Amino acid sequence: MKKIILKIDGMSCSACSNGLEKYLNKQEGIKSASVNLVMANALIEFDEDLLDQKKIEKFVKEAGFKSLGIYNNQMEENKNKGEKVRFVIFGVLAIILLYIAMGSMIGLPVIEQLDMHKNSIPYTIVLFILATAFLIYGFDIIKNGIKNLIHKAPNMDTLVMIGVLSSYIYSIYGMIMIFKGNHHYVENLYFESSAIVIFFIKLGRYVDSISKDKTKEAIKKLVQITPNSAIIKVNGEEKEVTIDEIKKDDIVISHAGDKIAVDGEIITGKAHLDETFITGESKPTSKTVGNKVIAGSINYDGYLEYKAEKIGKESMISEIVRLVVEATNTKAPISRIADTISGYFVPIVIALAIITFIIYLLLGFTFNEAINTFVTVLVVACPCALGLATPLAIVVSEGKCAENGILVKKSEILENAEKINTIVFDKTGTLTYGNLKIAEIVNYSNLENSELIKLAGSVETKSNHPISKAFEDYLKENKIIPFEVEDFKNISGYGIKGKIHEEEIILGNSKILDLFNIENNYLKDEQKLAEQGNSIIYVVKDKIIIGIVGVNDIVRENAKDVIEKLKSAKMEIIMLTGDNKDTANIIAKGIGISNIISNVLPSQKAEMIKKIKEDNKKVMMCGDGINDSPALANADIGVSVNSGTDIAMDSSDVILMKDDLNKILDLIQISKKTIRNIKQNLFWAFFYNSLMIPIAMGLLKPIGISINPMIAGFTMIISSLTVILNTLRLKK
Repeated sequence: MKKIILKIDGMSCSACSNGLEKYLNKQEGIKSASVNLVMANALIEFDEDLLDQKKIEKFVKEAGFKSLGIYNNQMEENKNKGEKVRFVIFGVLAIILLYIAMGSMIGLPVIEQLDMHKNSIPYTIVLFILATAFLIYGFDIIKNGIKNLIHKAPNMDTLVMIGVLSSYIYSIYGMIMIFKGNHHYVENLYFESSAIVIFFIKLGRYVDSISKDKTKEAIKKLVQITPNSAIIKVNGEEKEVTIDEIKKDDIVISHAGDKIAVDGEIITGKAHLDETFITGESKPTSKTVGNKVIAGSINYDGYLEYKAEKIGKESMISEIVRLVVEATNTKAPISRIADTISGYFVPIVIALAIITFIIYLLLGFTFNEAINTFVTVLVVACPCALGLATPLAIVVSEGKCAENGILVKKSEILENAEKINTIVFDKTGTLTYGNLKIAEIVNYSNLENSELIKLAGSVETKSNHPISKAFEDYLKENKIIPFEVEDFKNISGYGIKGKIHEEEIILGNSKILDLFNIENNYLKDEQKLAEQGNSIIYVVKDKIIIGIVGVNDIVRENAKDVIEKLKSAKMEIIMLTGDNKDTANIIAKGIGISNIISNVLPSQKAEMIKKIKEDNKKVMMCGDGINDSPALANADIGVSVNSGTDIAMDSSDVILMKDDLNKILDLIQISKKTIRNIKQNLFWAFFYNSLMIPIAMGLLKPIGISINPMIAGFTMIISSLTVILNTLRLKK
C-alpha cells in the first residue's frame, strides 16, 4: 500500500469534501481516502499494483473536482493579485447593479435613461448584461453544482446553481415579455438577486480562504524555518549553495546567527542552538562535537561545521510537516457526524425548496413570490458553516500542538485525549532519563566536588562499563577536561584503577576495598545511598577513601510536578516497569506514584494495558517507543517520549519532540478546548439553519418577518464568519 496527498480544487463545503471522499472510497484499489476541506487536499492510501496517481486523479475529475497534483510543503500564497483585482471590480459592479435596480426604493436619484418605468427596455438590458457578467464570474460555482447533481452528490454549489439559474432564467422570460410590450413584467425581474447571490457567495469564499490560510500558519512556519541557502566546505574553501544542492556527507558551515540548513552531526566547534520550532523548548541547547543538529534551529553564538546526514524529505522538519498534514486529513469521530448530516442536508433542502414553491402556488401566491421564496430557501441553507465547524478547529489545534513540540498523528486523538482518566508511565526513559547519571556525591576530602569527579572521571573514561558513561557525561556537561591516565587496569567484578600524576586512583564497589586492604569507615553512607536506589562507587586516592559517588538512572526534573498536576486533574497514575519491586518503589515514592506494576517484561506490558482497559478505563500509555511499542499500540492513546531520532514510530499516536512530560498536560488541555470549540461551532451552524430556513420559507410572514435571496446570501456569510471567528480563538 502507498500513501499520497493530492491538492484538490473546487471544494466549497462539507458536502463537497464528503461527496468526494465517498466517491473515492468506492473505487477498487483505494484502501482509504480522507478529504480535508480546510487544507483542500485528500490523503489517499491505495494499492500501487492496481492504481497510480494518474488513475486516482481521473477519479477526482469524475467526482466533479480537479486534482492539482501532489500536495507539497511549500504552501501557496493567500490569494493572487489577479483574484483580488477581480473581486474589487465585481464589488464596484455590484454597487452599480444595486443602485440601478433598487436605488429608487430608498429615495436615491434615478438615472432617467435607466428608469424602470419610463425606459424599461434599456433598464432591463443593463440588468441582463450585469447579471450575465456575474454568472460568468461565478461560472465555477454553476459548473460544480451541475457536475455534483449529475454525480448524485449535491452540495452547496448545487443549491446556489439551482437558485441562481432559476431566478436568472425566469428573469430572461420576463425580459422577453418586456420586449413584446408587456412592460409590467419589469416588476418581475430578479437579475439583481441572481447576481448579488453569486457576489455574496464569492465574498464568503474569499473570507473563508483568508481564514483557512490563518489556520495553516503553524504549518507554514514549520515549512519556512529552513533557510534557502547555506555555506558548504569544498576543498577547504567556503562555497554558498542552495539547500537543494547540499548532498549527504557534505560539510556545512554555520556562523553565529545562521539557521541550520540540514540535519547533521557536528564535527567542529560548539554553540548554543535555539530549537524552539522543532521541540517547543524555548531554552537554547548547548551543542558540541558529536551532537546532532536539526534543520531550522538557530545558531546563537558559535562557529560550527557539521556533516549533512538527512536532506530534503528525509529531514526531521519535513517529516514533522508530513505528519501534521496527514493528521489534519484524518477524521475525528465528531467530524463524521457533521459529514453525515451534510450528506443528507442538501437533498432535504432541495426537497423543502420545491415543496415550498408548490405550496405557494397552491395557496394562490403569484409565480414571482413562489420563485423568490424557492431561491431564498436554497441560498439561505448553504451549509458553509456546517462544513467549516470541525475541520477548521482540527487544523488550528494540530498547528498549535506542532508549535509546542507535540506531534499528533491522528486528529481523533484531539477528541479522545480529553476522555483519558488513566495514565500509565513506563519508568526507564520516561519518568527517568533512561541513562545512568551521577546522582549523589559524598566528599570526604578537601577537594571541590568537580575536582573529585575529575579524578574519578579521568580513570572512568578508560573503561567501557555502563557506569563509566555517567562520569563521562558529567565531565562533558560541566566542560571538565580529563587528566592523562597511566597504568590503567580493569579489575573484573571489583572496579578499575590507574595513575594520575603518579598518584594511584582506585574506583569500585566495597569489595575492591577488601581486595586492597583499605579500611572502610563509611558503611552508613553507603547504605543510605543504596536505599535510594544508587549503584555505589568508592573513590580511593593513595589507599585513602576520598569520596563515595552514587550513580543512578535519576528521575526527570519535572516528573514529580507533572504527576501532582495530573492527580489534581483526577487522573489515575500507574507506573509500569521491568525493574524489581524495591527499585520501583524508591522511584515511585519520590514522585508521588502509589500504584506500581513491577517485574514486567516488555512483552507483558501490552497485556497489562489490556487488563487495565477491561475496567472501562480510558488509558494513555507513555513510553520511550522502543521496548514499549506493543503497549503504546494497545493503549487508547500511545505517547512516545525520547524519540527525537525517530519521529515516525508507528506504535505511538503522539510524539513529544522534547522529553518534557508537561506536554501531556498541554495535549489534554488542547483536546478539551478543541472539542468545546467544535461543539460551539456545530451549535451555531445548526442554530443558524434551524432559524433561517423557516424564515426563508415564509413561516414568519404573518408577524412581518421575511427575507429575500440577497439578504439570504448575506446572512450565510454571517453564519460562516461566526464559526471562523470562534475557531480562531483557539490560536490564543
